[in-house]
Amino acid sequence: MFRDTKAFSSFSVDNLQRAKEFYGQTLGLEVVETPEGLELRIAGSTPVFVYPSDTYTAPKHTVLNFPVEDIDAAVDELAARGVRMEHYDLPDLKTDERGIFRGESGPRAIAWFKDPAGHVLSVLQTE
Repeated sequence: MFRDTKAFSSFSVDNLQRAKEFYGQTLGLEVVETPEGLELRIAGSTPVFVYPSDTYTAPKHTVLNFPVEDIDAAVDELAARGVRMEHYDLPDLKTDERGIFRGESGPRAIAWFKDPAGHVLSVLQTE
């Protein structure tokens, strides 16, 4: 039934204008305004839909992952654009001073950051 459908992801934000500026200007994504919200057009992907909510609460989990070839370069570029990496010091998850976790399994390296609405996003290097 769903094999040939083009599914898409969506999430709400508390401030659509701040989301538009962050995703469009800070991250450099193509952002298209629609009557209902925003479409984030990410290369090779179905657009992600962002919509306003008056009862918004930020989720704790990662909502969007950006694969990159060089995580160090990606973290440097995000920092230059004013994005702050998240830092974790948990038993199974410790990030370095730059906010990068380098694991034994899964992605080679991953770093998390938040958008203005508090969504957790990541950049990850698989090779």
